[in-house]
Amino acid sequence: MANKIKFLGHAAFSIVTSNGKTIYIDPFLSQNPTAAITLDQVDACDIMLITHDHADHLGDAPDIIKKCGGTAVGMPETVAKLKEAGVADDNIINFGYGMNTGGTSEVDGVFITMTQAFHSGTSNPNGYVVKLEDGKTIYHAGDTGIFSSMEILGDIYGIDLAMLPIGSVFTMDPLQAAVAAKMLKCKKVIPMHYKTFPFLVPDPSSFVQLAQEKAPGVEVVPLNPGEECEL
Repeated sequence: MANKIKFLGHAAFSIVTSNGKTIYIDPFLSQNPTAAITLDQVDACDIMLITHDHADHLGDAPDIIKKCGGTAVGMPETVAKLKEAGVADDNIINFGYGMNTGGTSEVDGVFITMTQAFHSGTSNPNGYVVKLEDGKTIYHAGDTGIFSSMEILGDIYGIDLAMLPIGSVFTMDPLQAAVAAKMLKCKKVIPMHYKTFPFLVPDPSSFVQLAQEKAPGVEVVPLNPGEECEL
């Protein structure tokens, strides 16, 4: 069985691993005009990854965890907001403390490494490198501008699939994201964080073209909200 990665709109994804675990990343659903699913349609969650505490990333995470259980992962200041919303320490990684940049934690055979990101928020923003049970490795960059140590991440982790923001204004624009894909040396890339709001890049076409020029060895997988790919 392959890992299935579904784009839910904006920077939100769900992953069903080859072993049947359900992972959510930045589940901005209820207030997301591009969301592919509603909160009511979420019926399972084993791991919840939150890149930072902005409303369009923290999103519906507290309600999903309280509804479905699972283990939430985030910076200490981010998981503090989960606690304020009624999420128990037992549902937060490392006994409720969260984790921080550079750290790696394991949840039922899934290894989660928190990476840096360059953005803003009450807590430091971050991304995640996630090694699934079958060894496939996914990188969700979170909200970030390009940074040179993306090349180091690629060297260390052998990234099979990267999710990169392309929308500009608050994150990388298509050109920076295309160069980031080259630096990461990932096998596949899914563009994200575009179209949701009127001042963001409206579609991935410019990124697709630039990635073909800057990172010709990387397969670009543009997904509409609700579509999925296998890994």
